[in-house]
Amino acid sequence: MNILGISALYHDSAAALIQDGLILAAVQEERFTRKKHDANFPTKAVSYCLDHAGLQLADIDYVVFYDKPLIKFERLLETYLSYAPSGFRSFKAAMPVWLREKLFLKDMLKKELAKIGNCKPNEIDNLLFTQHHQSHAASAFFPSPFEKASVMCLDGVGEWATSTVWLGDGNQLTPQWEMDFPHSLGLLYSAFTYYTGFKVNSGEYKLMGLAPYGEPKYVDLILEKLLDLKEDGTFRMDMQYFNYANGLTMTNDKFARLFGGPARTPETPLTQREMDIARSIQVVTEEIVLKLANTVYKELQTDYLCLAGGVALNCVSNGRLLREGSFKDIWIQPAAGDAGGALGAALSIWYEYLGNKRTVEKTDSMQGAYLGPRYSDHEITSYLDSINAKYERLDDETLLPKVADILTNENVVGWMQGRMEFGPRALGGRSILGDPRSKNMQTVMNLKIKYRESFRPFAPSVAHDRVSDFFEFDGNKHVSPYMLLVAPVHQDKRIAMTDEQENLFGIEKLKVSRSELPSITHVDYSARVQTVHPETNPRYYGLIKNFESKTDCPVVVNTSFNVRGEPIVCTPEDAYRCFMRTEMDYLVIENYLMSKAEQPVWEKDDSWKEEFELD
Repeated sequence: MNILGISALYHDSAAALIQDGLILAAVQEERFTRKKHDANFPTKAVSYCLDHAGLQLADIDYVVFYDKPLIKFERLLETYLSYAPSGFRSFKAAMPVWLREKLFLKDMLKKELAKIGNCKPNEIDNLLFTQHHQSHAASAFFPSPFEKASVMCLDGVGEWATSTVWLGDGNQLTPQWEMDFPHSLGLLYSAFTYYTGFKVNSGEYKLMGLAPYGEPKYVDLILEKLLDLKEDGTFRMDMQYFNYANGLTMTNDKFARLFGGPARTPETPLTQREMDIARSIQVVTEEIVLKLANTVYKELQTDYLCLAGGVALNCVSNGRLLREGSFKDIWIQPAAGDAGGALGAALSIWYEYLGNKRTVEKTDSMQGAYLGPRYSDHEITSYLDSINAKYERLDDETLLPKVADILTNENVVGWMQGRMEFGPRALGGRSILGDPRSKNMQTVMNLKIKYRESFRPFAPSVAHDRVSDFFEFDGNKHVSPYMLLVAPVHQDKRIAMTDEQENLFGIEKLKVSRSELPSITHVDYSARVQTVHPETNPRYYGLIKNFESKTDCPVVVNTSFNVRGEPIVCTPEDAYRCFMRTEMDYLVIENYLMSKAEQPVWEKDDSWKEEFELD
């Protein structure tokens, strides 16, 4: 039984394929088209899934879309008209888009699938739809290591729901309650993302990273003016301050007056105000998530919690939930945003629609999220030889210690091996690596490799068996393989601050080394931890262990293999191009090692930066 799941048309289009309940492949369209957050129909992602399994479209029993857009259309029509006359004008302006993308979605999907299947649209008779939050919930619960769990989905908006709670038990998900549009934690956070000058649906993690530089000066103002927050975590928003329900921007002039000025213009310097605003909305978000989770625990009385939806990518909130919440453990879908809806939709059909029995894996069934393409020796050398690249092929016994040596000398290494990760995080399949002990590594990587803001922190990849030695994270009880939990750096690894250093404000805090691992320690002594396990990524684990044997440090800096504005690399060509365009020192593609100094001259060309939306 082959089931193909599809998410598309809003952002982060993706496809996923399951066979008899086993996840065979899952990938975002952006990785192939090189258009970040590509929202188009995932033609290339679907083709990859089919090719990986050796299938044709005719072999697929069910194709399932992750959303029921007609519901969304009907409810949004009601909302727009409720804001008449301005809402009606906005609705008329948006009408052609909705008509094309929503009202005729089923016909459009059949046409796109017919192109892939080389058949006629009316021959596509196996197309199903799940609800948006149902897809999120299925992606969170069914791959999780829990037989029974509460499930919480928090995002911008699905068809109409913005927050939903479910009870997962065996092969069934039972909806409990929901909050509806326009009252949305995801849209609230995105409104502040917009106001501080970052791009909505991609810049939220920048806002999260900026928060520790600020003070929570605006928390009371947010709670007094913008939200009516109840003790159980539910809330209503005062829509006088927001524009997303009936306009084309997230916030309005009244919002700007409340916070003392207009929204920051993108790419202009960040001020202390933006930092304080970022800290304030992050604090409010964490409080809402904690309150909601505690309410869910009281109501459903389960030991475990599963999370999905865009808000579940807020790893700072997740870390607090793990440390301070009532649940014994939590599990977060690594592709928690809309891309993961493709997988959830397919799993929902397998378990809920078809009623198949669910077998729970000891860890989870995501296979480390390594669900995308990998490349053979022939494919790699064919490309490298075509451009006269200089490389050497080494077996793992030679390669891993050599790369560990390279890292100890403060070199930056592009690392591409195995199958590409599904979701927004690089997890050792498509990563850029560095030495976390280096005081310069964060600045070098941000400014010379990633071409991104200097305040952005980097994550540590740590051997799972030594995570508790470096972070306040109980490795005997919990794992963090998907880099979705923030934990404090261990007290005995921190460097004591002088009084003068403690009183620094804003970006000045960045100049102070705060631990023995300064490149991965954020200004609040936190780190976005990835635990690395030999069962899911033995080569990456082996590299970290080789680095540990030379340094007694089982940690490496891990950031995604891309530059700002570009999707994570997919192919050997993507990897080599990114390597040569930046100031990376070495590149590893599977067992092939390349030194920048030995490569043929690469013509300097910065025009490529114009291809990407640099927000």
